Amino acid sequence: MTDQATAKRNILVLTAAQALGAASPPIIISLGGIVGQTLSSVPALATLPVSLYNLGLALGTIPAAMIMKRMGRRTGYLLGASIGVVSGLVATLGIVGATFLVFCLGTFVAGFYGAYVQSYRFAAADAATGALKAKAISWVMIGGLAAAVIGPQLVIWTRDALPAAPFAGSFLSQAALALLALPVLMLLRAPKPAALPAGQQAAAGRPLGEIMKTPRFMLAVAAGVVSYGLMSFVMTAAPMAMVGCGFTVGEAAFGIQWHVLAMFAPSFFTGNLIARFGKEQITAFGLVLIAASGVVALAGLDLGNFFVSLILLGFGWNFGFIGATAMITDCHTPEERGKVQGANDFIVFGTVAVASFSSGSLFTSTGWDAINWMIFPIVGAVLAPLVWQAARKRRARAA
Repeated sequence: MTDQATAKRNILVLTAAQALGAASPPIIISLGGIVGQTLSSVPALATLPVSLYNLGLALGTIPAAMIMKRMGRRTGYLLGASIGVVSGLVATLGIVGATFLVFCLGTFVAGFYGAYVQSYRFAAADAATGALKAKAISWVMIGGLAAAVIGPQLVIWTRDALPAAPFAGSFLSQAALALLALPVLMLLRAPKPAALPAGQQAAAGRPLGEIMKTPRFMLAVAAGVVSYGLMSFVMTAAPMAMVGCGFTVGEAAFGIQWHVLAMFAPSFFTGNLIARFGKEQITAFGLVLIAASGVVALAGLDLGNFFVSLILLGFGWNFGFIGATAMITDCHTPEERGKVQGANDFIVFGTVAVASFSSGSLFTSTGWDAINWMIFPIVGAVLAPLVWQAARKRRARAA
């Protein structure tokens, strides 16, 4: 099999694996807070299961990278999917046994599976060359779109599968999705890590602390944190707010489905927009859309307000987070890439975990409107330097 044929095979395998693996977060996000409200004796801890998923994702990023570097992507991904099976079974056991801590453990472990799924798009481009490399990530994003449908639909179809334990069937289906991913990932043809000659060391570049103090890095990380953090902050509270307003769990899951679709759908052309208008401009546009989602949410409590707000939130996340990620690439040399991107991801996903936990506490104590009012000052704090930086670059090009 030629290298090009192997690359195409890997892209198809990883697209299918993405459709299965990326379906887990919508299940956890749709039901984590609702199940948490049922199992937790402390209302403020209702969204802890979602927060722990994000924490597991943040903590799992570096170990996953180390395992794949040492053992190869195929072995790492098989281990990740196995962790996914265990996480779904543990969460199911927590619901059946009405044990909040066990349920939280299941969602926390699911985050470690998510750390592997997050890197599928990079693996798809590894062996590709030329035009195929540019298409690889977009193909895997198709798997993300499929996952946006699969996850919420499974919530609707399986939430009452075990009548004595509502929603347990949905987390059992999460384990089943990870189990199905195992034979798919067995088809991956990724090369084993090459052993470096004795004594050979790659140039380390600048110390990470020095890089992190640069204004360019701080602005890029701040934009990523705000884009992803606010998205998680609002999205975590949204299902509870919808159910609290009298809408069904199915309608809440459907709203999350449209939100996740909006997160992935623009990815096919976001890169072209960044190339045409610039990283800072597209990132700023994403933040404006996130602010617009808050305006729509504050305008009313109809089902349409929730849906439009969640869709705008998804679009805003796409432009803001992908733009911020592109900004990060300007902050490092090739030798510094690993540690800079790792630091960025750890900061972003760690913030996401804090945001989702804070969301539950604030929603319980202050309500849905307060969640959305908080969007504006946070967006404004990052939007101002982004606009200034974009104007500065434009003046430099015109000079």
